[in-house]
Amino acid sequence: MTGDAGKAQEAFQSTVREAARRTAEAEAPPDRFWFFREARWRCLAVDDKGIKPEHVEMEEVELSVDAAEQLAQLDATQLAIWIAGAPEPQRTALSLFYLDEFDHRELLTLLEIKVTELSALLAQARRQFQAWLDAVVQIEAQ
Repeated sequence: MTGDAGKAQEAFQSTVREAARRTAEAEAPPDRFWFFREARWRCLAVDDKGIKPEHVEMEEVELSVDAAEQLAQLDATQLAIWIAGAPEPQRTALSLFYLDEFDHRELLTLLEIKVTELSALLAQARRQFQAWLDAVVQIEAQ
């Protein structure tokens, strides 16, 4: 989410310290989503202090039948870099979606958004990602 592993690690560690402090003071976090929401807000706060990417309109195309094959050719770092460059809350939605740890209802709880917003964010991101894949990964004609 931060585009910087060091910043992300610091946000994660400060969240763990806060959870430990709360637990020691008998104020344990209220639910299992607290940790993820807190870590998200800390990542956003860290990101606000860094250099901002220039806002550009990203091309959108319909999903390709070759998308899975294109995705298989990517290095995980390339996907992480692309997601880190997405605007918020799209970046968080994609990060959590591709972790494959949460169902859609849980994503809504973590992001504190409505179903229609999540659907629109993911659909737009997938079309933008497909345009980027088309530009970066070439599939040979069979």
